[in-house]
Amino acid sequence: MFILEESNSIANQFIAELRDITVQNDRLRFRKNLERIGEILAYEISKSFPYKTQEIQTPLAKTVYQSPAVNPVIFSVLRASLPFYQGFLNFFDKAESGFIGAFREEGQGEVKINLGYHASPSVEGKTLILADPMLATGKSFIRTIESILSHGQPEFIHIASVIASPEGIRYLEQNLTIPFKLWIGAVDQALNSQFYIVPGLGDAGDLAFGEKI
Repeated sequence: MFILEESNSIANQFIAELRDITVQNDRLRFRKNLERIGEILAYEISKSFPYKTQEIQTPLAKTVYQSPAVNPVIFSVLRASLPFYQGFLNFFDKAESGFIGAFREEGQGEVKINLGYHASPSVEGKTLILADPMLATGKSFIRTIESILSHGQPEFIHIASVIASPEGIRYLEQNLTIPFKLWIGAVDQALNSQFYIVPGLGDAGDLAFGEKI
């Protein structure tokens, strides 16, 4: 598991601004910071890819460089992940994309996750990046991956979130059998009784796009 906040960088400021209630009323900045964290995690994930040697012609001579040998499929979990997903797409600009509509049913007791929309290319033998800014219970990730597997068997899944709970991390580790790695901005204290991450940042979708009715 990779945790971005374990090493000090400018990303600390972006995550702090996402959390800060005095900054959150600026929706443009909130979306931009989600996008920035997506870009930073995309860069870190790219270090784990296999590479191949390719040749190019400059104005003066031929030279070689190392190019990623895989082109990932990036999945966005609607709606909160759209700015976060855009950060990954900015870096992996040749990637295919998939979109999942997942939401939790409000109510007492156990959290239930519904999937309302799924558009996906084939994922057979491919490397996936699953982008969702909040890893709370982990149940939406499991439901999303179950849905994705109906479109093929991927080789590897990179799961990326800005904020994660220890409970959500454990749930994925206990319930995912496909090869995967977690890429997290920050791991917080715990889930509260309503299954929200504490200290967290609130509802990422509402902060990015406005409150639902």
